[in-house]
Amino acid sequence: MSWFSPWTSFVKRLVHVIAKPMKRDRGHGGMMVHPYRGYGSSEEVFVMGRVFRQAALGRAIPRRGMLRDTADVTRRIFRRGLADAHVNIRIGENELILKTDRDGYFDAHLPITQSLPIDVSWHRADIHVHAEGQSPVRTSVEVYIPPPETDLLVISDIDDTVMFTGVAEKLKMLYRLFVRKPHRRTAFPGVASLYQALHRGETEKAERPILYVSRGPWAIYEMLEAFFQLNRIPVGPILFLREWGISLRHPWPRRAEEHKRLLIDRMLTLFDELPCILIGDSGQHDPEVYTEIVKAYPGRIKAIYIRRVDKDPKREQAIQRLHDELADTQCDLVLAPDSVLIAEHAHANGDISARGLQAVIRDVKEHREEERQEAQM
Repeated sequence: MSWFSPWTSFVKRLVHVIAKPMKRDRGHGGMMVHPYRGYGSSEEVFVMGRVFRQAALGRAIPRRGMLRDTADVTRRIFRRGLADAHVNIRIGENELILKTDRDGYFDAHLPITQSLPIDVSWHRADIHVHAEGQSPVRTSVEVYIPPPETDLLVISDIDDTVMFTGVAEKLKMLYRLFVRKPHRRTAFPGVASLYQALHRGETEKAERPILYVSRGPWAIYEMLEAFFQLNRIPVGPILFLREWGISLRHPWPRRAEEHKRLLIDRMLTLFDELPCILIGDSGQHDPEVYTEIVKAYPGRIKAIYIRRVDKDPKREQAIQRLHDELADTQCDLVLAPDSVLIAEHAHANGDISARGLQAVIRDVKEHREEERQEAQM
């Protein structure tokens, strides 16, 4: 096998994933609707998405293969959001009509006045979009509503908390994601078993909501979905922080910490009776933002777990000061070098089962053994 074969495979897989959303139109072009997985409560739900206008595929382009994928990537680059499209969203007997903004986005806040079934957590929202000069489009998306007995909300950062995303590691991250085996991809060791344990709870029968936030753009939504599936991380609504597209209305993206704070406020207000765990990393502003949230919502935050992504003494001292600020609250701020310490604290707090703790310990141990064997090769 030649040395560039893995990289050829990497490029093909990456291009295929980037091209995948374009294949829904079967090359015909026109108006496309891309909804993102929603979330909500028994009183209201939130559904976001974007409406695009995209070019048709040339007749000379084959239906499959690298040339088709490359053509679809090109179409994706040049597609544009469709403003003022009419969006009708229906979930059960509840309905909302709104328009897309200048960039083609819709952000629906749909009050639930007609009750939804309480024996399921995932509900289907039907979406009907029409715009002048375009063929109408019908699609649907899943919306997560926690069951009535839910006892805990988990809000987690993604970047450098669930997966390695350091700027200097971007190419290596993509290589791991699309070429290496699923258990050797870019997730931090033990993350999948830790989040599974938090989702299932101490009884192992819970279906707790895990809401993920990221400072990345909506454009990598499909890649993150693939990443979550490959690494067996519990699915949840992925709430990106910023639209990175440059426009006259938004010449610069809003600061990541401001977006994160607004989204977490929104979620804590929506699930106003649930205690919450916040998970982030030491590399950005997570400890500071989370400390502000603890103070703004007394008694709501059970624990803050901060994954240590570097060993900068000044940064650790700053986080220790934040820990001391919270000493008189009911919230522990835990700076953790790995998933095991987080799992041990969560188990001691009664938030995960003993079996869940052992699964995290086992997965981290197996990862370290693999690294040791690689080092000896």
